[in-house]
Amino acid sequence: MKNTTTLLTMAVLLSACAGQADMPTVTTDEVTAITYNSATVNATVTDDGGAPIEARGVCYSTSPQPSLDNGTCTSNDRGTGSFSAAIENLDTGQVYYTRAYATHSEGTGYGNDIQLQLLGGDEIFNPNLTYGTLIDLEGNDYATIVIGTQEWMAENLRVCKYANGDMIPNITDDEQWDGLATATGAWCHYDNDSQYENPYGKIYNAAAVADSRGVCPAGWHVPTHAEWCVLEKYLDPMAKDSADPSIGPRSFVAGGKLKSTGSQHWYSPNSGATNESGFSALPGGGRFYQPNGFVGLTGSGGWWTSSTPNGPIDPGFINHVGSRGLFSNNGEIWLNWNVSNKIGASIRCIKD
Repeated sequence: MKNTTTLLTMAVLLSACAGQADMPTVTTDEVTAITYNSATVNATVTDDGGAPIEARGVCYSTSPQPSLDNGTCTSNDRGTGSFSAAIENLDTGQVYYTRAYATHSEGTGYGNDIQLQLLGGDEIFNPNLTYGTLIDLEGNDYATIVIGTQEWMAENLRVCKYANGDMIPNITDDEQWDGLATATGAWCHYDNDSQYENPYGKIYNAAAVADSRGVCPAGWHVPTHAEWCVLEKYLDPMAKDSADPSIGPRSFVAGGKLKSTGSQHWYSPNSGATNESGFSALPGGGRFYQPNGFVGLTGSGGWWTSSTPNGPIDPGFINHVGSRGLFSNNGEIWLNWNVSNKIGASIRCIKD
């Protein structure tokens, strides 16, 4: 009798266990279409856990790991597979955390957290355009913008590692910066002060640009002189052709179409600035050899190319590397062939 009771008890337990489902498996894939007050979260329910998915969507909050209990959540149909959820009426410039969820009869499974930075209401971005997003290997996120046939970062690079994970040296001392070997990459903040990282990004020397390990996120690269020319021609058909390598203004109006508007970041009057391209250029200044040091913050910005007048940069002989410059007192964009690895400038990456 005892054995019969034990067998019956085990059968009941096994039957109960067999009816329990695992939690759904969910992935928060990416955030796209970021604006001043909205974004789109893309996600996938990869496994229902053994029970029908009754609800799925995304949760978001200003704190990490938002959930159905502590966040604001959308409801986006049922079942497994990919889906997209629009999150709206957000606070301009605010940082949010978002993750996907899926619910069945036994409970709710959540995807990974993604940090979302909305476009700020501070004259940096163009509120009439839709920006994408890009995340580097350190977790820094950048707005991106399609301009003609190209897609550009709409913010300056902030990474301190090459694409393979190797560190780029942070060089603060002026003599050490000046004395770097031509093949030694380096970065710094303007005036060696980290408060300038946002929104101006980091400053890099030409060797960091030339390094074969790559300074841009995977699938992106430092633009060539020819790629800058494509951008200039799209914004101003009268801009100089790529075959003309002369130093000086490439266009008298394209620079204004690249610059963020207003005088919160650019020194007044920020002439010609419309930011109609969405490029959202800011005056991060640059670093020069002694005794000049750091110059140009709020008045000018400089961005590297990956070219010299004779073609790609030779990592062993950093000389005459090209850069583009914008200025607060006009709408021009300038080309300069810098002559030393001692120069430091900003980087904007372009999609491969």
